[in-house]
Amino acid sequence: MAERAATQTSDTYDLAIIGGGINGCGIARDAAGRGLKVFLCDRGDLGGATSSASTKLLHGGLRYLEHYEFRLVREALKEREVLWGIAPHIVRPLRFVLPHVKEMRPRWMLRLGLLIYDHLGGRKALPGTSSVDFARSPIGQGLKPGLRVGFEYSDCWVEDNRLVILNARDAQRLGAEIRSRTACVAARAGQGGWTLTVEGANGARRDIRAPVVVNAAGPWAGDVVRTLAGRQTGGRTRMVQGSHIVVPKLYDHDRCFIFQNGDGRIVFTIPYEGDFTLIGTTDRDYSGDLDRVRASEDEIHYLCRAASAYFSRPISPGDVVWTYSGVRPLYDDGASAAQTATRDYVLELDPSDGAPMLSIFGGKITTYRRLAESALDKIEPLLAPSHRAKVASMRGWTGRASLPGGDFPKQDFAALVRTLAEAYPFLPHGEATRFVRYYGTEAPAILGNARKMADLGQSFGAGLTEAEIDHMRRNEWALTSEDILWRRSKLGLRLREAQAQEIDRYLTGLSQVA
Repeated sequence: MAERAATQTSDTYDLAIIGGGINGCGIARDAAGRGLKVFLCDRGDLGGATSSASTKLLHGGLRYLEHYEFRLVREALKEREVLWGIAPHIVRPLRFVLPHVKEMRPRWMLRLGLLIYDHLGGRKALPGTSSVDFARSPIGQGLKPGLRVGFEYSDCWVEDNRLVILNARDAQRLGAEIRSRTACVAARAGQGGWTLTVEGANGARRDIRAPVVVNAAGPWAGDVVRTLAGRQTGGRTRMVQGSHIVVPKLYDHDRCFIFQNGDGRIVFTIPYEGDFTLIGTTDRDYSGDLDRVRASEDEIHYLCRAASAYFSRPISPGDVVWTYSGVRPLYDDGASAAQTATRDYVLELDPSDGAPMLSIFGGKITTYRRLAESALDKIEPLLAPSHRAKVASMRGWTGRASLPGGDFPKQDFAALVRTLAEAYPFLPHGEATRFVRYYGTEAPAILGNARKMADLGQSFGAGLTEAEIDHMRRNEWALTSEDILWRRSKLGLRLREAQAQEIDRYLTGLSQVA
């Protein structure tokens, strides 16, 4: 990657993007595919903040219907199947079970909401809603006896950080320069646009010039506008913390539960990484250090209590094997409670001083691709006349072109696993599935001509080998064990700290050789 980036002959671009989360990388991919010369930087790892701390769902947001956010829900519902189609390796259908609790929302309200949910977004391949009798169905095993009926409906699961990385990789393939661990430390506006000074991890600085800047810094978007650019924002960002816990798996089936709570919030329990259950999320206003976001003891206890209200076996903080937390930069619409704040996105264009800056506020991972299209719609009139027609004519291309590794029919995932397992019979079945889930049709390029596990180089545990780490380092901007074990994968759940340290030593050795 460093060699490819070094071939850039000019530091002048059509578009500069600050922030390498899902929105920034989605915009970079869309813009590069429309012929723009794009530069993107992020001071940390790509997708290292909010974009890797999601509940990992592509969903319309059933509860948003109560807040009359029909446009947002409709757009998100449509996007589920679009993203499944372009990335069937990292996206998969997931069935959700919503138990009826008579003390909360009435049964007719749940059924009506799900009827709207089934038809609002033009569902095609995903199955519709059905009723569940917990006394007769294995889905009810482990639930408290008082829960008798519920409803089952469809949404999708996504490997969130991998979605960021695949968008960044495709943007790079299309000519974008993607710089992780590169901070924008100064921004100067002029009649010709912007001059940004960026600083790499080694302290080296360079100037980037672009007529338009996109501020996709997520929770730091307000700081970019006020501190870096010296401007005022028209709206405010509401920082809402969402925390999750992971416990040993609570049940054997593959359904996700969506539980209603007396405080108006909902909590999901989701089968996770084979042997675990993911429980989340919380919603609370956050005012702390954005670089030190952690699940609090109160949040951990809250999630344990919320799930325990539905399962016969109580869940305690002692069961928790991992937690993660992120801050969602929601647009401040004046909502009284964090869980009712809008998840819609707002694009704020400031054309002052002949140097336009487009700032992104709010949004959710499900609608990142549509957000990118809306951003290009805002940017298109600001571009040189030679670019405008092509940028306008290519709207929607990202919904038709596969992300890297996703160039196979979405119904053929199992067949791809079988093919990989036959080509590499030394791989355990679970590893063949994981490789297809992470890399899709690119998995054979990582495994190469290997005929036994030893051919893949040093083993670090849990199926992770030198060959896979080298791929993540060369092609996915991974530089640390944390990048590899907790963002590009979740193998950190299966490895000890000593094994993580061994990975860091290996990576350090590679960087010294380079």
